[in-house]
Amino acid sequence: MVDKPFLRTIDGHRIDGPPPVWLMRQAGRYLAEYREIRATAPSFLDFCYTPRLAIEATLQPIRRFAFDAAILFSDILVVPDALGQTVSFETGHGPRLDPVATPEAFGLLRDSLDLDRLAPVFEAIAGIKAKLPAETALIGFCGAPWTVASYMVAGRGTPDQAPARLLAYRDPDLFSRLIDRLVEASILYLDTQFAAGVDAVQIFDSWAGVLPQPAYLRWCQAPLEAIVRGLRKTRPEARIIGFPRASGGQILTAASSGVSAIGLDTAVDPAWAHRMLPAGLPVQGNLDPLVLMAGGAALDQAVDDICDALSGRPHVFNLGHGILPETPVAHVEQMLGRLRGRA
Repeated sequence: MVDKPFLRTIDGHRIDGPPPVWLMRQAGRYLAEYREIRATAPSFLDFCYTPRLAIEATLQPIRRFAFDAAILFSDILVVPDALGQTVSFETGHGPRLDPVATPEAFGLLRDSLDLDRLAPVFEAIAGIKAKLPAETALIGFCGAPWTVASYMVAGRGTPDQAPARLLAYRDPDLFSRLIDRLVEASILYLDTQFAAGVDAVQIFDSWAGVLPQPAYLRWCQAPLEAIVRGLRKTRPEARIIGFPRASGGQILTAASSGVSAIGLDTAVDPAWAHRMLPAGLPVQGNLDPLVLMAGGAALDQAVDDICDALSGRPHVFNLGHGILPETPVAHVEQMLGRLRGRA
């Protein structure tokens, strides 16, 4: 069997030498070759649903940087799209959705995920898997219910997720029904990604950090636990990475959800995380995307600090959030040189 360092690490084994590495949003606008193919699709959603383009976008950073894992090129909002919500992306303005903020709007959603709508995603997974180097793992993903719901309720991205937070306070029954619908959709979506060929999945809860702890437990932690339980009913060995972009205390809570590994966002001190997280739990992260954009001595020092802090447990090197479009490719090369040059 071909050794895949990323999978060995997620399975709880420490790697001799530098840790395996991939970057969130590693296929994206910082690459000239990505911008070239993106221009060929009429819209971003068309891009996601065109297997040929999704395959190429996923493979581009692997060819250039030989990352230890590829992550499927797609978007978290394909789930509401496959639930029947109208989703579009406006250049320069981000996603636009018909808001689901009333019982009437919720009633327009499908009861279950339309897998036929998502068939191009699964076709892309199979195509990526066939073309990846044998030593490179493939990661699938979904958005966590809270984060996806924040877009569904507001109809767009918001700076503080206030529309979803207000709905959760004013009509918790309706909001709970929306979260439950997303939990079931996420389980089915991730299970079908595994069937198509992914080796692991990541659950992105990008907006977990805006919630106070009681709300976090109800709208983030409980749904995460439900997804892990549901997925493991059919796939007991499923590798699941939880990534709540949240405070330290919420990271510790998320680590108890049954996930295989926990992603650390930029704000979490990796040395603190190593002390506080369960022994042996694999961690992923958590370079600041801005220090990667800055480069120079600050980047070298940050790479060393993270690796030193997490050297005592299984560690996948990554960013603490997605790579920024303005990031020079030379700085990614510098980061990899520093990381892979460590004894």
